Amino acid sequence: MTQIVQSRPRAKSLAKVPRVKSKGLPKPVLGSIGVLVFLALWELMPVMGVVKAKYLPPASEVLAALAMDLGMTAFWVAVGDTMLAWFLGLAIAVVLALVLGLVIGMSPFLRRFTNSSIEFLRPIPSVALIPLAVLLFGMKLESSLLLIIYACFWQVLIQVLYGVADVDNVAMQTARSYGFSWWQRVRDVVVPTMLPYLMTGIRLAASVALILAITAELLIGSPGLGNEIALAQSGGAIAGMYALILATGFLGVLVNVLTRVVEKRVLSWHPSVRGEATA
Repeated sequence: MTQIVQSRPRAKSLAKVPRVKSKGLPKPVLGSIGVLVFLALWELMPVMGVVKAKYLPPASEVLAALAMDLGMTAFWVAVGDTMLAWFLGLAIAVVLALVLGLVIGMSPFLRRFTNSSIEFLRPIPSVALIPLAVLLFGMKLESSLLLIIYACFWQVLIQVLYGVADVDNVAMQTARSYGFSWWQRVRDVVVPTMLPYLMTGIRLAASVALILAITAELLIGSPGLGNEIALAQSGGAIAGMYALILATGFLGVLVNVLTRVVEKRVLSWHPSVRGEATA
């Protein structure tokens, strides 16, 4: 019994010891080193004969092709088409999922009534809708939007439903007792709790939207970077094909950085974001 009592202050004192940050290279430096190592390996693989150069050109050749693309108007038109499909599909999916998520989530009856339908429709891959999209819209922007909206809608809807379900019931009952209207309860009680979940859903859906935009352009032939990749592959411009693939990768990084910045701005009041800022 004496040993147990004596061990408690020791554990408490250990808890007060401040964490010592490990000294090392900053993350941007480590990331840059990783990219350089990757490019060096890529450059050496065709030179050393690990793979044939006609299937995987050296990194220097691909980067030179990418630099040429950056000076071409057709490249930026394709980027604009891809980003237009990405933005429109993501925006429509977020609005639809937010509205339906609030309506369904705040009604226990609707939540139980729609649960089976949501669980049935959500796992269906959006690429399975390609025949339907081509049949309805042909090789147009609308075909890409159908795939993007369907895939992103479920990402955001599920997060909104989780966020609404996480609302404190005591706070909700208190708002009702003070005579808050439905809109006031949504604005002052539901939204502050649901917003972190919504931003997570948007961040996940943003990457999915870009993937689906490129996929639709590759398979359907709608205008954009994906279509340009398919044309370069069919024309035998292998270095140009890899250059366009790198461009899609850079777009993915840009989208991820943009959504992270927006998330931190919107959730600047949230403890998780404040914790990251002070860490």
